[in-house]
Amino acid sequence: MKIVFAGTPDFAAQAMRAIDQAGHEIVLALTQPDRRAGRGMHLHASPVKVFAQEHNIPVLQPATLKQDHVDLQKRTVAQEAYQYLSSIEFDAMVVVAYGLILPQDILGLASKNGRHGCFNIHASLLPRWRGAAPIQRAIESGDASTGISIMQMDAGLDTGDTVLVGDLKIAPQETSASLHDRLAALGAELMVKTLNALERGAVITRTPQSSDGITYAEKILKNEAEIDWQLSAVEIDRRIRAFNPFPGATSSLNGDLLKFWDSCLPNKGQTEQSLNPGQVLGFSEDGVYVQCGVGVIEILEMQKPGGKKTGASACLQTYRTQEKIMQFKKD
Repeated sequence: MKIVFAGTPDFAAQAMRAIDQAGHEIVLALTQPDRRAGRGMHLHASPVKVFAQEHNIPVLQPATLKQDHVDLQKRTVAQEAYQYLSSIEFDAMVVVAYGLILPQDILGLASKNGRHGCFNIHASLLPRWRGAAPIQRAIESGDASTGISIMQMDAGLDTGDTVLVGDLKIAPQETSASLHDRLAALGAELMVKTLNALERGAVITRTPQSSDGITYAEKILKNEAEIDWQLSAVEIDRRIRAFNPFPGATSSLNGDLLKFWDSCLPNKGQTEQSLNPGQVLGFSEDGVYVQCGVGVIEILEMQKPGGKKTGASACLQTYRTQEKIMQFKKD
């Protein structure tokens, strides 16, 4: 199978690698333009671009694929990308966390002349968690399970028919980082199965999504990161794990903005409401007990400004000598 691959982050690069290793030929990689990052704000290529360059795969990086974009330069680049796609031979298009909307003309091109169309690896059990951040929202909402949907793309937002689905249990201490890695591996496996089936001419069952149970996973914003200690311990624990690695849950202590990377619920039976949420109640060997609006949470891993991630107890050692009562606060 000749494949056009569109994707950007590591989640996509893992699928790209699996498709390549399965013997399919990736004839073009579409990925987002290089971004500036880090202290030096240097340009960095996406993981998909890095893999493509290592394997001599042509790369296109349009800022948009909309040929009618109001910006002349972007419109020109989009038109050039469309013309290039029109000029090459391919059997199907695979889209994984690309980050750009595929307009109808691109979708139509991928289905033209007997091509199989566009397939997407989506990190949820559709129609639950359509949208940008399905992994984080599943953890934040306390879902017991999630999974991968291989979807035949249409013009809607994650509304296409599913062709293959696989589920995973969400572990009690799951973070978005750990769930990301498990889902990336599963998504790559299921995408390869789909392409292999198409290659051998097997009948692919396309199942329309249910109109019941539709939810949307809105993009994670940095302003969501600050912990509201008035919430219950259960809700705060979910958010800390959901926002690891991005954007990282935060709270202020003595004017310092600390990040919270891991937590657990030591007192699940404690449900009474507190009058002093955010107060540090005590220390475990590695962790810190903090009063929430309802219940107590144990913070396990934290990070000082400019410092490294460390056990919460060690992280707060300097603050323990400054005052007898430590109180986390929202800015």
